[in-house]
Amino acid sequence: MKRLIFLGPPGAGKGTQAQTLAQEWNIPHISTGDLLRQALKEQTPLGLKAQSYMDRGELVPDQLVQDMVEERLYQSDSHFGWILDGFPRTVKQAAFLEQLLQKLAQGSVKVINFDVPDDVVVARLLQRGRKDDSEQVIRRRLEVYRSETAPLIDFYGERHQLLTVNGNQSPEEVSAEIKKQVIAS
Repeated sequence: MKRLIFLGPPGAGKGTQAQTLAQEWNIPHISTGDLLRQALKEQTPLGLKAQSYMDRGELVPDQLVQDMVEERLYQSDSHFGWILDGFPRTVKQAAFLEQLLQKLAQGSVKVINFDVPDDVVVARLLQRGRKDDSEQVIRRRLEVYRSETAPLIDFYGERHQLLTVNGNQSPEEVSAEIKKQVIAS
């Protein structure tokens, strides 16, 4: 049973690893960004609600994102494992997820923290070449990430669920390290 949460700054390689390992382990890769895009495309009730916030230029509220994650974890392909990428982002969301997983009788979650130096993340994101990714903007996103998500490292550390991998290696080396840690724990 592999239930993994991937934590790490933008550009740490979470999405790449989630796709690779989910495919290898035949479990769903659940990305909140993908869930949102899918809900908008299918015009689901949650998607329509999210659309109304986005049309006003507002962030989609936590509760709505949580509802989408809950709906996704109830689907049958999630019963035997999953990789969550991009959720939870805050301790409040982590507490919600903990309760949800108890309700679903899905325990034994491991949290993989991708440790990557800021300079490496900045270089990676600049290479992606997105027009809104100036070094200043990227460093600001890293500050926001640290302030919002760093408390999650303590949250999961206190629960002995946290595993840290060196994200500053080749994708193959990162995958190998994740597999080794997940099997060992």
